[in-house]
Amino acid sequence: MDHQRRAELLDAVVDYTVEHGFSELSWRPVAAALGVSATTLVHHFGTKEQMLEAILGRLRERIFVATSDTVGEQPDLATAARAVWTRTSDPQQWAEFRLFFAVYGRALQAPQQFAEFLEHVVADWMSALRDAQGPNTDPATAARTATLVIATIRGLLLDLLATGDRDRVQDAAESFLGTLR
Repeated sequence: MDHQRRAELLDAVVDYTVEHGFSELSWRPVAAALGVSATTLVHHFGTKEQMLEAILGRLRERIFVATSDTVGEQPDLATAARAVWTRTSDPQQWAEFRLFFAVYGRALQAPQQFAEFLEHVVADWMSALRDAQGPNTDPATAARTATLVIATIRGLLLDLLATGDRDRVQDAAESFLGTLR
C-alpha cells in the first residue's frame, strides 16, 4: 500500500468530514468529493469503521500538534493554558472542534472500537500541561491541575460551540485562566 497516498487521502477525508460533518460520512459522497472511486477508499482504509478510526486519529493529531506547539513555547502553565484557549476558541477552528466533539461522543458510545482515541484524547495533553508546571511541581499536584485545565478548557469550548455566546464564555475563561497565575 502506498503510505504517502493514504496519508494524502486521509487528510482530504478529514477535511471533508470537518466541512460536511460526521453523520454524512459514507463512501460514495466522500469518494466523489475527493475525485476517487469508493474502491480506492476501501483499498486504503478497509471498512467504513476503520476509515472513521483513521479520521479520529488524524483529527486528534492535528489538534494536539497545533496546540502542543503553543504549550511548549510558553514559560508557565498560565501562559500555556491561555495560548491553548486562544487557539481553540478561534472561530476559524470551530468546525474542526465541532467534529472533535462529535467523534468524541461516538468514541464514548463504542469504547472498545475507539480505545486508541480514548486512550490518547486526554493523555496527550496531560504530559504537556504537567511539563508546563515545571520540574519542581509535585507530580500528583501537576496531574490534578493538568486535569482541571483540560476539563475546563474543553467544557468552555463545548459551551462556546453550543451557544455561540462568546462574551459570556470568554468572561468565564478569563476568570478560570486568572486562577492559574
